Amino acid sequence: MLVCSCNYITDAEIREVITNFLDEDCWQLIVPAKVYHAMEKRGRCCGCFPNVVDIIIQTTEEYHARRHSTEAEIFDFMSRLRKFHEENRRADIERRQKSHRAA
Repeated sequence: MLVCSCNYITDAEIREVITNFLDEDCWQLIVPAKVYHAMEKRGRCCGCFPNVVDIIIQTTEEYHARRHSTEAEIFDFMSRLRKFHEENRRADIERRQKSHRAA
C-alpha cells in the first residue's frame, strides 16, 4: 500500500526500515523523521506522518510479540519514554514564545 505519495513510499518499505532499527536496538525510539532519513527521503507535505506513526507502533508491537519481550522490559521502556516526553515538554514550556519577546 502506498503511504507517502510525495516520495512514493510503501508500507512494506517503511516496515523493513523499522525492523532493521529494531534489530539494531529493539528499545530505541523510532520516529517518522528517523525512518525517512534512513530511506534517504524527507517529509515534504508530512501528511503521511500520522500513518507512519501507526505503522511504527504496529510493527514494534508485532516485533516484540515475536520476540516474547517480558512485561518488565516493556515497563522499563515505557518509563524511559515517559521521562523523555516529560523532559522535552518541560523544555518546550521554558522556551519563550514569539508573543512574549521584548524587541
